[in-house]
Amino acid sequence: MTVVGFLSVAPVQQGSMAEEVANAVAALDDFDVVYETTPMGTTIEAADAATLFDAARAAHEAVDGDRVSTFLKVDDKRTREVSASEKVAAVERELGHPATSEREG
Repeated sequence: MTVVGFLSVAPVQQGSMAEEVANAVAALDDFDVVYETTPMGTTIEAADAATLFDAARAAHEAVDGDRVSTFLKVDDKRTREVSASEKVAAVERELGHPATSEREG
């Protein structure tokens, strides 16, 4: 089984959050997960939901601050294994091109 999650962890603070977000992402390295960080959050793949939740909890706890905001969305498809890259590939097949555009400016 593959469980895919989208995780966003950030301190509620003014200024750059990059250092604390990096701490959250680094915490994922202690778990048997595959991840990819984007500007808005991190996609995580794990073999089971427990591993995904443990990794997300560690990422949340790795952020220092008086207030930490965490968002976790989980896709636990139980009938067959589908990786995050396979989900993107399916959308790209329907589009007929990569699911990205050229960046302007």
